[in-house]
Parts: sequence; structure tokens; C-alpha cells
Amino acid sequence: MAQITCSFCGRNKKDVDLMVSGISAHICNFCIEQAHEIVGEDKKNKKSTTAPIFKLKKPKELTQYLDHYVIGQEDAKKVLTVAVYNHYKRLQQKEEADEIKIEKSNIILVGDTGTGKTYLAKTLAKILEVPFCIADATVLTEAGYVGEDVESILTRLLQAADYKVEEAERGIVYIDEVDKIARKSDNPSITRDVSGEGVQQALLKLLEGTVVNVPPQGGRKHPDQKMIAVNTENILFICGGAFDGIARHIGKRMNTQPMGFNSASTNAAANRENLLQYVTAQDLKAFGLIPELIGRLPVLTHLDPLHRSTLKRILTEPKNALVKQYAKLFEFDDIELDIAPEALEAIAELAMTRGTGARGLRSILEETLLDAMYELPGRTDIARVVVNADCVKNKAMPELVSKTAARAPRQRRAAS
Repeated sequence: MAQITCSFCGRNKKDVDLMVSGISAHICNFCIEQAHEIVGEDKKNKKSTTAPIFKLKKPKELTQYLDHYVIGQEDAKKVLTVAVYNHYKRLQQKEEADEIKIEKSNIILVGDTGTGKTYLAKTLAKILEVPFCIADATVLTEAGYVGEDVESILTRLLQAADYKVEEAERGIVYIDEVDKIARKSDNPSITRDVSGEGVQQALLKLLEGTVVNVPPQGGRKHPDQKMIAVNTENILFICGGAFDGIARHIGKRMNTQPMGFNSASTNAAANRENLLQYVTAQDLKAFGLIPELIGRLPVLTHLDPLHRSTLKRILTEPKNALVKQYAKLFEFDDIELDIAPEALEAIAELAMTRGTGARGLRSILEETLLDAMYELPGRTDIARVVVNADCVKNKAMPELVSKTAARAPRQRRAAS
């Protein structure tokens, strides 16, 4: 009887774990595994000819969607939506004879804390249905020092894309607190600025577009892991920061006028309350960002500070408004939450005093509703909780309306 051998490598049947027989040939398990690897590598090397899959909407449509979630910030919405639309439009560009290649335009957002920088970027990524991650610039250091390497930003993006490299290469990365990596001073020092200027220099190639070897499990804790090559050419980077103190640089630049009769009139036109609207690349350089980094973030926009009227609207108007969230929490216990208009005014006033933006609204609501949220679970006799201005200002207990008291007006209306 003729011995069965693999038609590819010539191994005998008794020397392998599995031998698959065809009509006139045989293949062993070793050759099957090798063929599988070859097919996988071939697929990886072949460029995808299909158009990228994401929902691309016009800038006005994107703005209308953002209006449901973010109150105000019209300038920032316009700049962001146009930049995002142009970026994803260039991804659909086909190779043409004129060889014109559209470069990407990364974005930098300047605005006080709690004005909605992160929320705007997150909402945009949600509508486009592309991988999105938030990275914190404060934990980054130059390679070789304690802290996270710049490449760890892309590890988070890969995780958001379920390690699908092709999807990750079309994603959005939001780098938060980018103002914290500003150069400490203009004076050269014998000690390296590893968490400031060093990080800015490490970010340059990442922002511009290059192939980066990314550790899939994170930085230095797994030195033997296999790296994943990620091309950052089509990844949109949005940097955001509060840039506390940049108003001083803007004011100094705007007040630099030649001496003469006309020197005061131009200054009077400047809106002193919101100097951020006049921010330029020159001010970012004065703050401590290196010119090379500023050049790789060509789209610069600001977010307006939140006023009392805006804060009051944020409480009730967005789809995911805070008052709606707390009403839903009380709904789980079959209790209706009623916050009076004067209470909303008091909450907005207190948030303005604290100066923490929209984030301060949640902490004030938590303080105001704490006693009610502690007492009411388990009670079946309460139908409604009424919050007035006194509850916000003096931390008084909200008014609890029992089910019998709530039922009485309805019965009187029915009788009449």
C-alpha cells in the first residue's frame, strides 16, 4: 500500500497531526497553518479599494445635530464641523492624474474649563461613527522617562476600534489638557523639560502623519509584545486646553500700539470680557507652545465663556440635559422631580460664582438633591419632589408632596 504524504512538504501521514485528502492530493496541518498566514499577510498588504464606511454629513447638518447637545458656541461649531467635513471628504479622494493630494488640518480648541471642548469632539465622533479616544497630555513624557510615551495615545485609539487597524487609521483623537505641556520658560536650562517641550517635540511626527509602531497592550510593562504599525496620516487630531493666563498675552499684544492720538480708540473696541475670541497662533507661542507644534495645528478656534443665561439653558434644553437626567433617576422610584424656575436661576448664579463652567452644575445639583435622594428610596407615599431657590442657596430640604396631596387637586378638578 502506497504511503500517504503531503503534496506540498512531503511529510508522511504518521509524522503529522492531521492530513487532509483531496481527489488527487493531500495537505498536512503544518502547510494549512502556513497557507493561512500567507493569506492573512496578503490581505493586510493589499490596499482596500472600497470607500471608507462612515456617515458623512454636510457642515450645516452636523451643526444642527450638535445644537441638540451643546448650547451656544456657534463659532466653535462652525469651525469644527467644516474641519471635520473637509477631513473626511479628503479620505474619499481618488487618485487622479493631476496628483493633487489634500493634506489634513488638525484642530486646536482654546476655552475655559467646562465650556464643552471635550463634549463637542465626542459628539462629533458619535455622529460620524468612527473610532474616538480621549488622551490626557498631562501623563505624557519624553521617551525613556517615567510616564507614558506619546505612542500610548494610539493604543487607546486601537482599543476603541477593537484593534482593527484600518478603522483606527480613520479615527479621531482628542488630546486634552494640551496647555499643560507648554514650555516652562524661554530660558535654556541644563535640565531637560521632559514633560513639557519634550512631549511637544515627540508629538510632531504623530500629528503630521507617519507610520508609528504602537504597543497594543500599552507602553513599557510588556517589552516583548509584538508592535502594530499604525499610519497616522488620516487620523484627525483635536487638541484642547484651558490655557489659563493666555488672556494676559492677548491683552499685551492688543495693547501694543504706536504712540499717537489714535492709540486709545482701537483698544476701546476690544471686548475685555472675552479676550479669547482674539486668540492667534502668536499668543499660543507666547504661552509656551513651540512653533513646530502650532504649525501642525492649523485650525484654531475658541470657546466662549458661559454666562448665567447659557448655564440656565444647559440645565434644561439639551437632549441629555442635567435636569432630565436627575428626573430619570427619581423616575426609577416612581417620583416626579419638579425644579422651579427660580431654583434654576440660583443654580446658574452659584455655578458662575464657582467658575467651573458646566461641570459645576452637576455638583450643585448633587448637593441640592442629596437629602432627597437619601430619604426617598423605599418610601411609597411620596409622589413629587419640589425644589425651590431656598434649597439651592441655604441647602434646605426640598418639598415632598405625598400621593394623597397630589391626588386631591385632580379629584377637585374632576368634580368641577
